[in-house]
Amino acid sequence: MNRDAAFRERPAGIVEVAPEAWHRRTRRDFLVFGASALGVFAVGRAWRREGWLANKTLRFDDDVAEALYSPSRLVPTYTKSQITSLKNNYNGATPGPGYIPAWRLTLDGLSSGLAVSLDVHTLLTHHQIHDQITRTVCVEGWSAIAWWAGLKFNDLLQSYPPVSEAKWARLESSVNLDSYGNPDPYFVSVDLPTARHPQTLLATHFNGQPLTVEHGAPLRLVVPVKLGLKNIKAITRITYMKDEPKDYWAERGYSRYDGI
Repeated sequence: MNRDAAFRERPAGIVEVAPEAWHRRTRRDFLVFGASALGVFAVGRAWRREGWLANKTLRFDDDVAEALYSPSRLVPTYTKSQITSLKNNYNGATPGPGYIPAWRLTLDGLSSGLAVSLDVHTLLTHHQIHDQITRTVCVEGWSAIAWWAGLKFNDLLQSYPPVSEAKWARLESSVNLDSYGNPDPYFVSVDLPTARHPQTLLATHFNGQPLTVEHGAPLRLVVPVKLGLKNIKAITRITYMKDEPKDYWAERGYSRYDGI
């Protein structure tokens, strides 16, 4: 697909569901049940520490979401007429554009044993460009429909294979800032099955134009099967690992898997 074709409007996708699937409990049923059960447990066992219970609840939700993951389950896609506004949701101050001219993506944990450094031109010219209009769902309760384009994460994995035992990717933005404008590197953990999902993009374009700084220029993660906090902006490094890496918000008491 050439770049012009990548930005043509596509019809909304059709999602087929087998009739018997309607008789099964959905992931939301499981999550609601789990949260409710643990809530009742908390009332009956009030002497247990709140932190312990919260961690158990999050771990239960994570385990259910991970167990129900399927690469064939696609989130809905939309038309351009359904696009909504997407706010700048940096967790701190928005970085200035000064980092962009020297920006590089570093890949570590490769089967070659070497680290690779790529610029955005190399990424665009050596990989097919895909576009999709999908919904971003935020843990804060809001959602937005946006038009993204870029390379599939799975295409990058095939071009630069990780070590054979790798199960996770750690994505980092070294240019992230805290609310006071001080350096505050942002990092997320993404399991490789999710990275290989057909709708997981390393996006370079937003609504038909190159990414702006507010939306994570020049490269950001778009993973619509995860909550928005996993959609890291301004990626500067991807490291493949055998063991689950640390995650910025999981370190601060949030879920680690964040599937939807």
